[in-house]
Amino acid sequence: MSLIMDSSTSPPINPLCPLMDVKDHENGAFVFDSALLQKQTSLPSEFIWPLRDLANHSSTTREELKEPIIDLGGFITGENNAATARAVEHVREACLNHGFFQVTNHGVDVNLIRAAYDEIDTIFKMPLDKKLSLCRKPGCISGYSGAHADRYSSKLPWKETFSFGYHENDDDHDSEPMVVNYFNSILGEDFQRIGWVYQRYCEAMKEVSLVIMELLAISLGVDRLHYRKFFEDGSSIMRCNYYPPCKKSGLTLGTGPHCDPTSLTILHQDQVGGLEVFANNQWHSIRPRPDALVINIGDTFMALSNGKYKSCLHRAVVNRDKERRSLVYFVCPREDKVVRPPKDLVCGELGTLRNYPDFTWSDLLEFTLNHYRADVATLQSFIQWLVSSKPSNNFK
Repeated sequence: MSLIMDSSTSPPINPLCPLMDVKDHENGAFVFDSALLQKQTSLPSEFIWPLRDLANHSSTTREELKEPIIDLGGFITGENNAATARAVEHVREACLNHGFFQVTNHGVDVNLIRAAYDEIDTIFKMPLDKKLSLCRKPGCISGYSGAHADRYSSKLPWKETFSFGYHENDDDHDSEPMVVNYFNSILGEDFQRIGWVYQRYCEAMKEVSLVIMELLAISLGVDRLHYRKFFEDGSSIMRCNYYPPCKKSGLTLGTGPHCDPTSLTILHQDQVGGLEVFANNQWHSIRPRPDALVINIGDTFMALSNGKYKSCLHRAVVNRDKERRSLVYFVCPREDKVVRPPKDLVCGELGTLRNYPDFTWSDLLEFTLNHYRADVATLQSFIQWLVSSKPSNNFK
């Protein structure tokens, strides 16, 4: 079964689909009006996915993935060596296999998670014209996107997203926090509350990410603080996802099969469910756990581990009757940081060879924003592009 998606990025389309009461807006792409689309008897062809991507989508007997549920409590406090050993072993096993696990007792306040979901509703229930005024610009990560129609003309995902960047402020302690400033600048001071909620949520996610980076380092047998130090000054991405109900849910996807090009993904999904992971040659559903954060390895960390840990292939299905929401924090290094594995993973007793050349996160980000639609082969395709476009990069 082939899971590779069409990687071409089609230009925005101008003709309007008769099944969608849409209009041109500034970039000439479709406008995703889910309320209007749900009234249509047929699903527009732009949202219909190939059978290879829909494999097992309509199955009612799809098995749940038996991924490890890792209790971080003992590791965070440092008071339970046995708990740490178990966590390390579970992380190693998961990352060698499919790159996916969940964590509990992660230290994130449940009230903060609840508040972040409340603000998802605030964003996506805004009038359509208001959302369109926040549209993500070409080549940028921040802003609103309806079905990614600003980038693609086929296999459109049945979802809306709102994304923005996060990194800690520089030494200027008098400056407004980054996320708060972004929301103030695009929505005005009346929406400052939203900015503060997501500012705190991003801060909490960064703390979790650094804890997990320590676990990953220990499990790989490298210096415990190696990856933590690498990501401490990172520039990460926060995304809110909204998946409206779809009466023809068996024909479309909320997110197609892909591996995240980022380093680590920390997700909280609501209780509707819809996340699926490809493992052992089949798709598995992921049971929503309100007390857990979903963790998956991305392409950048696969390169940082010299290919030892696997980037997680996953997708999201949509529900026929219920809306679904999720909060996603993509862990990324600073854009100019050179991505290369620690020497312990390439200069050991076995003399392991480098699997990937040096690159920066900005190189990979540019590739996925401007040249390639993320799929199962993103990293391999990126390396080919990198070597051909920047031949100075090598496997030193």
